[in-house]
Amino acid sequence: MIRFAGRGIIAGAALAIMAAAALVDSAPVASQTTAAPAAVPVEAARVLATYPHDSGAFTQGLFFADGVLFESTGQHGESGVREVELHTGKVRREVRLDPRYFGEGSTSWGDTIVSLTWKHGKAFRWDRKTLRKIGEFSYPGEGWGLTQDGKSLILSDGTPELRFLDPLTFAEQRRITVTYQGRPIRRLNELEVVRGEILANIWHQDLIVRIDPASGVIIGVIDLRDLAAAVPVTDPEAVLNGIAYDDRTGKLYVTGKNWPSLYEIALPGR
Repeated sequence: MIRFAGRGIIAGAALAIMAAAALVDSAPVASQTTAAPAAVPVEAARVLATYPHDSGAFTQGLFFADGVLFESTGQHGESGVREVELHTGKVRREVRLDPRYFGEGSTSWGDTIVSLTWKHGKAFRWDRKTLRKIGEFSYPGEGWGLTQDGKSLILSDGTPELRFLDPLTFAEQRRITVTYQGRPIRRLNELEVVRGEILANIWHQDLIVRIDPASGVIIGVIDLRDLAAAVPVTDPEAVLNGIAYDDRTGKLYVTGKNWPSLYEIALPGR
C-alpha cells in the first residue's frame, strides 16, 4: 500500500491558495451568510493497488457495470467506448465514434451504455453486450462527465451546474449548483456516484470533490496531487480524469488521460 500524505485536514498556504483561487469560480451565492464557512475535510489519496492502463487512452469516462470495467475516450478520430480488463489493461472490445465527434463521459443504464460528446450536443446509447449503437439524444451546451444514481443520469458541462436527466428521454429533471464554502465551482469533469455522494474531478486540478447531490455543497476533497505528480507523463493535458466505483467489491479506482496506470484508492473516510 502506498500512502502519499497524512489524512484529515491538510493545512497550509498551498491548499488555501488552491481552495481560494483554483476552485473558486465567482462571488458567493446569494444564500451565503456572513458567518465564516465551515472547514471542508481533505484526505490525501491512499493507493492500495496499481494496474496497467492504456497510455494511448485519452480517458473521459470510467465506470463499472456488473463488475466489468468500461471506458470512454476522447480526441477527434480516436474517440470510442471500450470494455477493459482491469488486471491487465487489455481492451477486450471497442467501438469508435465517427471522427467528427470528440467523445466525453459515459455511464451505464440497465443493459446499455450512454456516452457524451463535447461540443456536438449529442449523446449515444450503446448495447452493453455488443457495443452496437441503438439510439442517440440531443442536449444543449457541452458534455463533459456523466454518471447515474439509479434514478437519473447526471451530466456535467464545465459550468458549476450538474444536470439530472431522464435516462430514457434525456429530458432535464432538475439541476444543482456545486459550491465550495458558498462559492460556485466550475470545470467539474468526470463524475461517479459513490455511496450516495457524487464524486467529481476538477479539470486541471489534481483533486476529487465529494458533492452532496441534494444541495450541491462540496462536503469533502480527495487530494491526489502527490499521486499525479508521480505519474510519468509530460503532456500538460494528461491530467487526472477517471473515477470508477465497483459496487460489487466496494473498491474505488482512478486514472488520468493517457496515464500508464490505473489506481485503486481507499474510499473516503476509510
